[in-house]
Amino acid sequence: MLSAAVNINDVGHAIQLALAPVFLLTGIAGLLGVMTNRLARIIDRGRYFELHWRELDEGAQAAAHAEMASLERRRRLASRAINACTFAALLVCLVVATLFTEALLNLPLKWVAGVLFLVSMLALISGLGAFLREVYLSTHVVRLRRADAP
Repeated sequence: MLSAAVNINDVGHAIQLALAPVFLLTGIAGLLGVMTNRLARIIDRGRYFELHWRELDEGAQAAAHAEMASLERRRRLASRAINACTFAALLVCLVVATLFTEALLNLPLKWVAGVLFLVSMLALISGLGAFLREVYLSTHVVRLRRADAP
């Protein structure tokens, strides 16, 4: 049970320290929204080919097969990005919980919060790297035709 000696200033300070990670969580949530939308588009495109495969002629099937291979690479990268960013968000939540635990129980946990925050940044960097690679693949696979091209 919590001691009556918990200083309200310590709790207030913990709230101040937790505010920045909460804003970080908001940013990660926005990134996750973009990433999941991209993953959904990739999956929808793959399902389109699966549903219309028999309607395609041999040339179109060959092109579709190549695009499906690219879609699979992109799907794996998008999934990896989502997993890494979700892991980063979970670690940020642990940082906030650690900061409050330190303030409420008067334990020396700053180093734990620091390590958790560092690992969360590494996970976020990993997720953003995978996302960047997926975007790169998507923009280099698709070739837009000019209006006057045959």
